[in-house]
Amino acid sequence: MPVSNQERHRTSRIGWLRAAVLGANDGILSTSSLVLGVATAHATHSSILVAGVAGLVAGSMSMAAGEYVSVHSQADTERADLALERAELKADDIGEHKELMAIYVARGLDSSLAKQVAEQLMAHDAIGAHARDELGISEAFHARPIQAALASASSFAVGAAMPLLVSATVPPALLIPFVSGTSLVFLALLGGIAARAGGAGVAVGAMRVMFWGALAMAVTAGVGSLFGTIL
Repeated sequence: MPVSNQERHRTSRIGWLRAAVLGANDGILSTSSLVLGVATAHATHSSILVAGVAGLVAGSMSMAAGEYVSVHSQADTERADLALERAELKADDIGEHKELMAIYVARGLDSSLAKQVAEQLMAHDAIGAHARDELGISEAFHARPIQAALASASSFAVGAAMPLLVSATVPPALLIPFVSGTSLVFLALLGGIAARAGGAGVAVGAMRVMFWGALAMAVTAGVGSLFGTIL
C-alpha cells in the first residue's frame, strides 16, 4: 500500500540552512563592524560606503570559495570511502554481509533477523546499505559544494546589504548609532528565524547572535577609534 504522506524532518534542511545562516550572519556582522571601524576612525562618508561595498563583494566571494572548498573536500572523502566500499564488496562479499549484520546486531536486532535484514538490503542496494549504515552517508547529509557556495555567497550579500543600506541613507552624524542598532536588530531576527527553522528556542537563538554581534562591533569600533586617533 503506497504511503500517502511523508514526514518532513528538519535534518533535510541542514546543508543549505547552515550555509545560508552562516553567510547572512557573517554579512551583517562583518559589514556593520567594518563600517563602524572606518567611521570611528573619522573617515569621510564616501570612504565608509566604499569600504562597505568592498567588504560586501570580497566577503561574498570569500564565503563562496570557502564553502565550496570545504564542502568539496567532504564530497571527495565520501567518494573515496564509497570507492573503497565497492572494492571491498567485490573482493569479500561474504565478509561485507557479516559486517553489516554485526552493525544491526549492535543496534539491537537478534542474529537471525539481522542476517535477514543484511541479506535483503544488500540484495536491493548493497553499496547504499553500507554507505548509510556503515559509513553514515545519507541523502540528507550528502555534501553539495555548489549548493553550499551559492547559499553562502547570496546570503552574505543580502546580509551585508542591510547595514550598507543604512549607512547610505542616514546622516553621517547618526551613522554609528543607527548602524550598530539596526544591525543588532537584523542579527536578532536572523538568529530567531534560524532557531525557528532548526526547531530550537527563538529567544535563545536571537540573544546568542546579538551577544556575539555586539561584542564584535564594539571591538572593531574600538580598534577603529584607536587607530584613527594615532594616525
